[in-house]
Amino acid sequence: MKAGHEEEETTVTLGPLEYTVIGFAGNNFDGSIADEIGRVVENGTIRIVDAVAIIKDGSGDVAIVEIDAKSDQRFASIATLLEGRMGLFTPEDLATLAEGIPDNTSALVLLFEHRWAVRVKEAIQAAGGVLIARSVIPPEILEEASAELEAYAAQVEAGVA
Repeated sequence: MKAGHEEEETTVTLGPLEYTVIGFAGNNFDGSIADEIGRVVENGTIRIVDAVAIIKDGSGDVAIVEIDAKSDQRFASIATLLEGRMGLFTPEDLATLAEGIPDNTSALVLLFEHRWAVRVKEAIQAAGGVLIARSVIPPEILEEASAELEAYAAQVEAGVA
């Protein structure tokens, strides 16, 4: 620090990080989902922290492609969403994820920050609170629960429950 000049400390708050693996049977990834991903990036809901394609052929051989490899047209629509990409996936992370991908399938692996949660996190911290638990409930579970509730409501309406 120079005499007479005070350095200002800057704190960056990150929202929760989550990853998702989206598979495409027959290695038919064409990038068309970029529009919907782009909407949630542009409106500030999420920020893409890392994006990788894992391609597994019919023999189980794996190729891992960083999405910022703009020379591959399949990824051009996603690459534009990667401003500020941090590249946090390790080779070990990607190898583990690749194990769970079926043969003859390509997968888009996204690590994203929940930007909507940053101010909530700051408010929790300012109030002296701490996050004790957090979990993501898969949509399939929600659909199953919804179907069960609908069936129960129908039974109640019919007078058999």
